[in-house]
Amino acid sequence: MTAHRLLAPRWLATGGAVVLAGVVGIALLLQNGGSACAAPPTSSARKGKATYYDLGGNKGNCSFKAPADDLYVALGPTEYSGALSCGSYIDVTGPKGKVRVKVIDSCPECTAGWLDLSRTAFKKIANEIDGIVPITYKAVPNALTPGPLSITFDEGSSQYWWAVLIDNHANPIKSVQAKGPGGSWMTASHADWNVWIIDRYSGKGPFSIRMTDIYGHTATATNIKLLPNKRQATSVRLNGKVPVAPARNVARPATKKAPPPASPSPSASSVAPTPESTQVHDQLPLGPPVDLAAAPAKKSCG
Repeated sequence: MTAHRLLAPRWLATGGAVVLAGVVGIALLLQNGGSACAAPPTSSARKGKATYYDLGGNKGNCSFKAPADDLYVALGPTEYSGALSCGSYIDVTGPKGKVRVKVIDSCPECTAGWLDLSRTAFKKIANEIDGIVPITYKAVPNALTPGPLSITFDEGSSQYWWAVLIDNHANPIKSVQAKGPGGSWMTASHADWNVWIIDRYSGKGPFSIRMTDIYGHTATATNIKLLPNKRQATSVRLNGKVPVAPARNVARPATKKAPPPASPSPSASSVAPTPESTQVHDQLPLGPPVDLAAAPAKKSCG
């Protein structure tokens, strides 16, 4: 079974003029020969430019809805990298400040270094009337996510055509494998709309799904049921981080010294408390150590 999906419609806004960019962008992409040197942004700061747009549909080309804070970005073919960048986070610094955005969309007309931000994100780094501004930007390895990994089977998924959307992974996912009860690991391919596909008989599940990101972190979600269009939350994280609760101010009771007895007496019952008996320790949830490996270098376009 073969599935085809068109680019999500995007409304590009620059200096107040709004144009439908999808058709024009596809033509430019074809003229430029695609994204032969594709690679996602790295953790090294890079200079570029930013514009803004309004998401002209329910979802971006990564198949994600806009995040609750409305802070997202569309990348050009080079940095979109065939959906490899989907779900990752980028810090963008402009004339007015800094913002962190999630990659949820592609921008066919954008060249490398051109980030198309949501209107909300753009207004955090520049004046909306500016339309286009110089920026610096970099990827955020192991960014905190709203929750653990979630997995959603795509519409049309079955035991003969297996396709999942993975969210809350933070780092770009390099590979996905899955297996059913008693089966062996099957490797999925990555579609341009960010769905991982196994185009063969995979069984009825439930499945174990193993994900590996570009930094080498691996996580395995288990008991994932074959339920199309139903978001299934897991208990695992791919980036190795969990939010840490803020420090609490715990009042420590004062240690009172018992007055010395008037005369030594073996029947004296007043005993001064020791510091150990009155000390209160804060116990904060800590995540496991994270290996912050360097992101892969971009391929040369020479």
